[in-house]
Amino acid sequence: QVQLVESGGGLVQAGGSLRLSCAASGRTFSTYTLGWFRQAPGKEREFVAFIWWTGGRTFYADSVKGRFTISRDNAKNTVYLQMNSLKPEDTAVYYCAANPGSQYRTDIRGYTYWGQGTQVTVSS
Repeated sequence: QVQLVESGGGLVQAGGSLRLSCAASGRTFSTYTLGWFRQAPGKEREFVAFIWWTGGRTFYADSVKGRFTISRDNAKNTVYLQMNSLKPEDTAVYYCAANPGSQYRTDIRGYTYWGQGTQVTVSS
């Protein structure tokens, strides 16, 4: 079965950086889209970024564009989210997710597999 395990969350001061990792297993992900979502207290889960496993095309939510970078190491079956210039508004549980299709890449409806989430807290 597909498993996604996030790591790298923690507490960081505003303006700081953090790198999240998502270890993917149980499937060949050549045709998959891997995404990051986040959910803050009292808010809906929102799209952050995605990357094509093959080809590496990326796309970002406007709120993180220019600050976050999604990448992947295919040999390690790992997806990363480099988070720079962090703001208190970035505080949320961050989830790694896998989309086996080619639709709804920026919407939770497209993602079948989810990790357990990792907490990111940005202090002011």
